[in-house]
Amino acid sequence: MTHCRDGGQEGCRAKGRAASYNRRVTLKLMAVLAHPDDESLGVGGTMAKYAAEGVETSLVTATLGQRGRFRGHRHPPEHPGQEALAQIREDELRAAAATLGISDLTVFDYVDQELDRAVPREVIGRIAREIRRVRPQVVLTFSHDGAYGHPDHIAISQFATAAVVAAADSSFPTDGRVHTVSKLYYIAWPQSVWSAYEEALKKATSVVDGVERQSVAWPEWALTTVIDTRAHWETAWKAVSCHDSQIAAYEGLRHLSPEGHEALWGQQSFYRVLSLVNGGRQSEHDLFEGLR
Repeated sequence: MTHCRDGGQEGCRAKGRAASYNRRVTLKLMAVLAHPDDESLGVGGTMAKYAAEGVETSLVTATLGQRGRFRGHRHPPEHPGQEALAQIREDELRAAAATLGISDLTVFDYVDQELDRAVPREVIGRIAREIRRVRPQVVLTFSHDGAYGHPDHIAISQFATAAVVAAADSSFPTDGRVHTVSKLYYIAWPQSVWSAYEEALKKATSVVDGVERQSVAWPEWALTTVIDTRAHWETAWKAVSCHDSQIAAYEGLRHLSPEGHEALWGQQSFYRVLSLVNGGRQSEHDLFEGLR
């Protein structure tokens, strides 16, 4: 039997309504990323894990990756051209999202490798509109350094971070009822994951304005959140395999042992940028800590 010592009968009813509301709340996770395959390579295990647990997972992808290679080729006749590749990569993205259990996918039409030159207020507005529509408690995106300095990754990190603020601002001019995101995370790979990735594939680099940028490992002490995704590495690998036009770049992954795959996809780590429900230095093992 429940006793309400404060507030009398009305207090009891209010607490009952609050408890009932909390039981009914659907947990929602949104990833905001730059290219098709970012969702599988970057956070595939995480998206698969939460989808399997009944969390509503959604994805916003900003470009169609049309300036990438096609099975290792840059030019015709082996390359189908940017317009055709855009359609191919969108189809692959949809297949990968379905494999990961992502229930809501939005694809923007920004040009691959030019996202950092898009009009900021427009991109922020479009992402904020999706946040208001989907109403996730948790949003994740690339870190401020773009993992290895990729300008599109850096741009989407900045745009997504700003959109979380804009979505909660009633004065920001975009569609939808204002929504406050409870937690924002950046993808944060430590050296152990980068080493496994580079051993299987190659060193991740990006040449920008004539300067080579390399992968940036997060120190272990800076990770706020480490998610156990060992039960979902096979799903993550299946999602990566959906990106067949890019598979030449991932050829090394085909020959990995199960232990090698688990090293890549079996644990995923993040940096908690903001949270309205928790904080401090204690490590989390759940993106929804403080919300369940």
